[in-house]
Amino acid sequence: MPHRIQGIWAAAVTPLTAGLDIDHPRLAAYTQALLEAGNHGVALFGSTGEGNSFTVGERAEAVERLAAAGLPMEQILVGTGACAFPDAVTLSRVAHDAGAAGVLFHPPFYYKEPSEDGLLAYFDRLVTGVGDDLRIVLYHFPRLVGVGYSEVVIARLIDEFPDQVIGTKDSSGDVQRMVRLAESHPGLAVLAGNEKVLLEVLRNGGAGCLTATTNLTAPLAREVWEAFVGACGSPGPEAAALQVRLGEARTALESAPFIAGIKRLLADRDRDEAWIRVRPPQQPLDPARATALREAAAPYLREI
Repeated sequence: MPHRIQGIWAAAVTPLTAGLDIDHPRLAAYTQALLEAGNHGVALFGSTGEGNSFTVGERAEAVERLAAAGLPMEQILVGTGACAFPDAVTLSRVAHDAGAAGVLFHPPFYYKEPSEDGLLAYFDRLVTGVGDDLRIVLYHFPRLVGVGYSEVVIARLIDEFPDQVIGTKDSSGDVQRMVRLAESHPGLAVLAGNEKVLLEVLRNGGAGCLTATTNLTAPLAREVWEAFVGACGSPGPEAAALQVRLGEARTALESAPFIAGIKRLLADRDRDEAWIRVRPPQQPLDPARATALREAAAPYLREI
């Protein structure tokens, strides 16, 4: 596969202290645990990681501490999107200097419907400010962010920054869009934001998935990946059956908001209520929703 980033990636949740600060030792241990669970890589401070609930300084400190702790930074993406390009440059430079695999970058979102030229000007500032060896994964999630990357904008960004724009995480839910991007830009790593379509995206030239629920489903998602790779891109019934099971697990986890829901299940798994902490405006699951999530996920918990 020609992609510089590929496989199963987890959009990690962020553990917090009692004071709702980043719990740095726990984050390092959890990041390593996600890699050992079957993820090829980990993305920090995306939407599932409550990235926009932390300051640039908080995120920068976390990245520097992970690097100092000896984490394999080449397997870590860092969410560095920001409305103000100097903030994006500052945090992206920290990630770059720490040896991260790249930055996961949502578009500046405050001003809706930015022009194509405006977005290109923003990225020119970003690349100029950090350096030509910056590696960028475009985070497309218009339903949440309010601004997305159109296929035309992605094509222009690739033309303008062919060495920097290496991939896209597509959380639009539009699998045909993902297929078009993979077919139109063979060097672009198209990562599905939902593992329900992992196998379909892989069959059509995609690079893998980067999702919230691989905090829990990584072993099963990795099985789908290995079945695809082992079949040299022509997976048979076994891979299809694994994909069905993976999709069912994802559906079960969708019965609650991902941030609070994943943290609730981690607290249950580790018998550690510290996991349920979230930063406002997020809130932990209420007892009724927590019970419903446990019941929905129970058939898959041994697998995931």
